[in-house]
Amino acid sequence: MSEVTEQQSVIRVRESLALLGARGQVRALDDSARTAKEAAAALGIEVGQIANSLVFMADGEPVLVMASGGNRVDTMALASVLEVSHVEKATADEVRRATGFAIGGVAPVGHPEPLRTIVDIALSRYDEVWAAGGHPHYVFPTTYDELLRITAGEAAEIGA
Repeated sequence: MSEVTEQQSVIRVRESLALLGARGQVRALDDSARTAKEAAAALGIEVGQIANSLVFMADGEPVLVMASGGNRVDTMALASVLEVSHVEKATADEVRRATGFAIGGVAPVGHPEPLRTIVDIALSRYDEVWAAGGHPHYVFPTTYDELLRITAGEAAEIGA
């Protein structure tokens, strides 16, 4: 991925957050935040405060799941919440098509088309959570309530 594309994806997230009235600002990290563990270490916070942006295919349709970094997604619970028969992790190509971002930098906003979004209730335990800012080296702070609002997300217990 070229630097130009990376920067465009971060700008898209910044613009989306501004349009949505989000308070947090996208910021660069010195180290990669591709995983919740890496992001938490770079920020000096608990891994559970990381809002992982994961894409699943639910009966063939992409769904964004904002999962607490401390949880694995229970796909059976997710299928039940979505009222679908089959849920599987999206491929890298499916993630990019659905979100416009590469795995490791998928932001909860700035997608080409709105995505149905499920937000892990476990994130509500924290006053502040952090999400990807469109690139593995960029993140932004938010709150559980703001995350629900800016993603038009549905709260659900989906952690395993």
